[in-house]
Amino acid sequence: MHRPASPRKATSPQTGSALPMLALLIGNVALAFGPWFVRLADVGPVAAAFWRVAIAAPILLALALAFSGQSRPFAPARALWLTIGLGGIAFAADLAAWHLGILRTTLANATLFGNSAILMFPIYGFLVARAWPTRTQGIALALAAAGAALLLGRSFQLSPKHLAGDLFCLFSGTLYTCYFVLMSKARTVVAPLPALALSTSASVLPLLLAALLGGEQFWPQQWGILVGLALASQVLGQGLLIYAIGHLSPLVVGIALLSQPIVAGVIGWTVYGERLGPAEFVGAVLVAIALVLVRKGGPRVASQAEGSKSA
Repeated sequence: MHRPASPRKATSPQTGSALPMLALLIGNVALAFGPWFVRLADVGPVAAAFWRVAIAAPILLALALAFSGQSRPFAPARALWLTIGLGGIAFAADLAAWHLGILRTTLANATLFGNSAILMFPIYGFLVARAWPTRTQGIALALAAAGAALLLGRSFQLSPKHLAGDLFCLFSGTLYTCYFVLMSKARTVVAPLPALALSTSASVLPLLLAALLGGEQFWPQQWGILVGLALASQVLGQGLLIYAIGHLSPLVVGIALLSQPIVAGVIGWTVYGERLGPAEFVGAVLVAIALVLVRKGGPRVASQAEGSKSA
């Protein structure tokens, strides 16, 4: 049986490839529209999450069969069925928690806490995957953190009114990190589209049960919003993201997630009149600088001796 080469081995200078970086940024822009779609949907928040994956799953399965370039694109996944299945369950729980939080807090807080993988995923790379950052990348991470604080400074607060939503979204960000970790392992063997199609399919049943048990409004009257949510967030956004994490380091992926709060800020400005102040503009510049710096050189990998010390 032919086993596809690991994407990480095929692209050793992980941060030097322009195509995965472009895919990562476009995917994050598409994902940033998700909260807006959830607010516009005429179903419950968990039901919206179900329809997102239920509509997207057959499309992704068809795309995987048509464009994977292999006669049996799902065959390599047999050795990783548990990893992909757990990834799908983690993603289902992430979506459920995030959608509940979106309706209970501000758009800015939902985007920030829901993407706390900005820091969690790179930390995983440093401590577990031994993808140590270069000095330039360390500076980039510091700039990105400063930019995030400035971007959402006015909304970065826990209040009694928004506490429940903030906690839902923070929990969602933790689950999102688990999903990233699991899918980055799956991507060493499985191509992007088959991996995403299988993990999306694995998330359908858990979300269906959660929506029905929660007693939410389940059947929509306006299908266009949910179709847009599925295509923009799951097919395009997650599709490009899964492709990118097979080629880029956790640090790059984590910092690039900061583009989502920027786009969400623009949406809040144009749709809800939430104008951006000078601090937010400075934060956007810092994030842009961080995205440029983080592409210079790949992360240092722990040596065999270093690995044996922690064994």
